[in-house]
Amino acid sequence: MGLNAFIIAINPSKNLGDTRNAQRQADVTTILNSVYQYSLDNNGALPSTIPTTATEMCKTGTAGATCTSSSLIDLSSVTTSGKYIASLPIDPSCPTGCNANGIGYQIMKNTTTGRVTVNAPGAEQSKTISVTR
Repeated sequence: MGLNAFIIAINPSKNLGDTRNAQRQADVTTILNSVYQYSLDNNGALPSTIPTTATEMCKTGTAGATCTSSSLIDLSSVTTSGKYIASLPIDPSCPTGCNANGIGYQIMKNTTTGRVTVNAPGAEQSKTISVTR
């Protein structure tokens, strides 16, 4: 058996946290891309449900009253029929730290610039994961 057959995990919790953070980075980018694809198809209009303060998004398939009563953002406009995204990704640490019907990621629109930000407040190891466009 050669030396390259052994894998030494020096800090497995850090490695797992890095993996989850990499997934979060991909997820927030995917969500933002779907929102902007929606806006391109709708003459620059963003989904009307995007708030001006960072708010957690509702899980795909639990839109409507379930989202409203839980103070979650309904982005079903980007998931309907899978045109922009089949379903919203869920933070790898959910349900811990997430609303029961939420995905763990937040979205907001800046009223001054009109730019949209998607962030992952559950990021680990003091990392900030946020994408703005």
